[in-house]
Amino acid sequence: MQNINLEDYKGVYVFAQQVDNELSGIAFELLGEAGRLAKPLETEVTAVLLGKDVSGLVDQLAEYGADRVIVVDDPALEQYRTEPYAQALTAVINEFKPEIMLVGATAIGRDLGPTVSARVATGLTADCTLLEIGDFPINPIPGKEQKHNQLLMTRPAFGGNTIATIACPDHRPQMATVRAGVMQKAEPKPGAKAEVIHFDAKLEENSKYVEIQEVIKAVTETVDIMDAKILVSGGRGVGSAENFKILEDLAQVLGGEVSCSRAVTDSGWLPVDRQVGQTGKTVRPQVYFAIGISGAIQHVAGMEESDIIIAINKDEDAPIFDVADYGIVGDLNKVVPQLTEAIKAQLSA
Repeated sequence: MQNINLEDYKGVYVFAQQVDNELSGIAFELLGEAGRLAKPLETEVTAVLLGKDVSGLVDQLAEYGADRVIVVDDPALEQYRTEPYAQALTAVINEFKPEIMLVGATAIGRDLGPTVSARVATGLTADCTLLEIGDFPINPIPGKEQKHNQLLMTRPAFGGNTIATIACPDHRPQMATVRAGVMQKAEPKPGAKAEVIHFDAKLEENSKYVEIQEVIKAVTETVDIMDAKILVSGGRGVGSAENFKILEDLAQVLGGEVSCSRAVTDSGWLPVDRQVGQTGKTVRPQVYFAIGISGAIQHVAGMEESDIIIAINKDEDAPIFDVADYGIVGDLNKVVPQLTEAIKAQLSA
């Protein structure tokens, strides 16, 4: 592997995911995070936009914090396919040399990120929940150089039982896929403009190109818990899948959704797409009910940014009460139905 000059790599780049010429929410979250990372590095934020006839999305990226947008517009990029997208993003990285490259940990990003990182011979930290600029090693080691202004990438490891912070000090770009819902979008600045570069990635069709025969849109009746304003979340303490009925009743009265901790999905009581936490989804509802949830750090990491947290647990020493705004110590089988009835009565009054 040839040695690279780290000084040649500048800027924080974001893969601006779009589907059907509509930007995905993760693109705005990554732009917000890129802006925060760019400040201590005194550099600019660049969005990489791949697709067909996507130039109309440039202004939106500028409004959410992109100083520059690199557009690769090609008919081969109309729908996501691994090979043409990987060729395009690899060409951008080789030409423009970003110091940091962020990709959303979506179905697309989890496929694209590792493929590209292998082609540009750098590392990739997957499914990050925290990014910072700092020193590496974090604690100085005698006889070993401590490098500054490194991207410190934090992610759950060993099934969420521990948290690992990873750096990539000797290769560039420093690449990470970032979990959706974790990073804060920047406040949009209407009318903001970005420098636009139209780049020819010189895509070459090869044996890895697949042909898409048909796209079938998934029809779902459930609301994504990441979009819910009110979440009624249950843990192991709920006791059984059948017992989640009392949580569903409360959620229905409040116009909210039911979510859960990992213990619940491990037991098969609710599907994984309802799970909140380090190994589930990160949520920021206006109100979060934590019912029968002890409050392990892995769960708290996924919901601690909620506006109001209400905990119901029979164990007064449960860690969940440390992060709750309001706490009720009691049997959830008695408390939750009473709460539901009281809210019903209030709403009908």
